[in-house]
Amino acid sequence: MNLLGAHLIAFAAGYILDLIIGDPLWMPHPIRLIGRLIGWLDRSLMDREAVRPKTERKPGGELARGVVMWIIVMSMTVAMTGALIIGAYMLHMICGITAETILTCYILAGRSLYKESMKAYDALQTGSIEDARYAVSMIVGRDTDCLDEAGITRAAVETVAENTSDGVIAPMIYLCIGGPVLGMAYKAINTMDSMVGYRNDRYEYFGRAAARIDDVVNLIPARISALLMIIAAAVMGRDYSARRAWRVFIRDRKLSTSPNSGQTETVCAGALGIRLLGDTQYFGRIVHKPYIGDDTRPVETEDIRRANRLMTATGLLCMVLCAGIYAGIYAVVMK
Repeated sequence: MNLLGAHLIAFAAGYILDLIIGDPLWMPHPIRLIGRLIGWLDRSLMDREAVRPKTERKPGGELARGVVMWIIVMSMTVAMTGALIIGAYMLHMICGITAETILTCYILAGRSLYKESMKAYDALQTGSIEDARYAVSMIVGRDTDCLDEAGITRAAVETVAENTSDGVIAPMIYLCIGGPVLGMAYKAINTMDSMVGYRNDRYEYFGRAAARIDDVVNLIPARISALLMIIAAAVMGRDYSARRAWRVFIRDRKLSTSPNSGQTETVCAGALGIRLLGDTQYFGRIVHKPYIGDDTRPVETEDIRRANRLMTATGLLCMVLCAGIYAGIYAVVMK
């Protein structure tokens, strides 16, 4: 077996492992280590700067600090992942496949997203609005203490839709192209954006590099995710409409303030026949957002489960596509 065949086996095994177990909290997780590094660099580079009066702060200096943070995080992530994979394959092919499988499982977040979003669903089913608010606060950045049942449901559905790309399809694409090294590099970029890529007083300049680079690396994967999600909606049964998903996607995908999250959010809204987004509260401040989708029916708790099914089907389609490409390349190489 050559390295291409080993990578195909690890890629498929890692995807299946994520579907089965996800990311158990008791296991050490490299993404959490990356998050701790980002947090430490954030405090080290910005704590003193952030408490200074705004008139005394230098945007250029904060931009430079953000670039330094990005370079440090990316360098350490790529170096450590590469060293682990190379070292494992040097020991034995089986060791290499095992290491690559485990890292692939870590990089993908489909099972974890399903479990965490369904906690909000379960709480709403039992009528515990406070538990539902807490559950959804673990997976969204908005304020949740003011959300009613419909608001909690919309927040969960939007997160599942957006992270179908960020947490499943985009990582799979980068894993397919460059294995765990490129996959982990993508996750580092994504984690930096989620931690410091905000437009507020602290991160407006410091987090700008992280936010812009995240937009760039997700540009193509987000659009691939949207197209795969439309195809998935076509085979998912009467709860979904591929025709409506396509129509809303074409009409509303540019309404989102993010160049990428609106791609899968509009498809999900159209497929389910509901309206998403609208004004949202972050850190006590209302952020005005346009609505996407058609208000053909009220949002209901079951939409969280429907969004998760659509995410899973989209991931399976991407897995088949990536595995098919690799199998074709492998067949050509082995001739």
